[in-house]
Amino acid sequence: MTEERAATPYRSIWTHLRTVEFRQGFLDAAGVRTRFVEAGNPAAPPVVLLHGTGGHWETFAPNLGPLAEHFHCVAIDMVGNGFSAKPDYDYEIQEYLAQVVAVLDHFEMERAAVVGMSLGAWVAAKLAVDHPARVERLILMSPAGLLATASNMARIRAERTRAVENPDWDSIKAMFDHLIADERNRIPDVIALRQAIYRLPDTRATIDHLLILQDEQARERNLIPEADWKAIAAPTLVVASGRDHGEYQSTARRVAELIPDASVLEMPETKHWPHFEDPDVFNAAALDFLRREV
Repeated sequence: MTEERAATPYRSIWTHLRTVEFRQGFLDAAGVRTRFVEAGNPAAPPVVLLHGTGGHWETFAPNLGPLAEHFHCVAIDMVGNGFSAKPDYDYEIQEYLAQVVAVLDHFEMERAAVVGMSLGAWVAAKLAVDHPARVERLILMSPAGLLATASNMARIRAERTRAVENPDWDSIKAMFDHLIADERNRIPDVIALRQAIYRLPDTRATIDHLLILQDEQARERNLIPEADWKAIAAPTLVVASGRDHGEYQSTARRVAELIPDASVLEMPETKHWPHFEDPDVFNAAALDFLRREV
């Protein structure tokens, strides 16, 4: 063990959750068996958390406890992702949106703050466009949904397909090299969890459905036009990760300009998972934003 590693506190999903009171289960959301986690007082203001492509709710393990001290939090595995159902159709934005609306209805959340990363930010923004009355505030991390960059789509498709077809440790870890800047934060149980998901027979059978938004034509028809971004009324915090792929940095900057009531949190040393890499900074900023008087 290196001296640097020995000096680094042990970190796992459970080190973040071991003192958090939460409930995990499955519910039917728009016909999709949906895995969820719930924490916090059900009478508190609601917050819904949405992961990125190929993800699962555990990406929010470092954030769930601090947020649940003040909010009723629900995070899900979106359709075709994690341990939720993977039906035999393409997962475009409207499919994700229908699931999220059904989750809001299930938990009787008339209006919620929505925290989304990457694909989850795309879905959250679309929710604010199509169902503005359901969205109190937005936090958009590493947002997608504005641009279609051929090189990034090709990278994601190749990387994820390779990892699903050969879900060994190295191929899964290589994927996280693009998500998390500091190797010390590419923790083994997150890699092992993703490996378990990618080894599921239904993950392999539906990988093309999951990656449909990496197809140029499909992506183009799902993008949110600039005029719609400008119409988002919810106060929005955009997280700009300084070491993320260029498409996400460009999207973060542009949507922060387009959304009328948007502010930017700069996290210069993080990649695609800023909330996971530096949860202390993210949690403090998120709580300040979510608790701020409008």
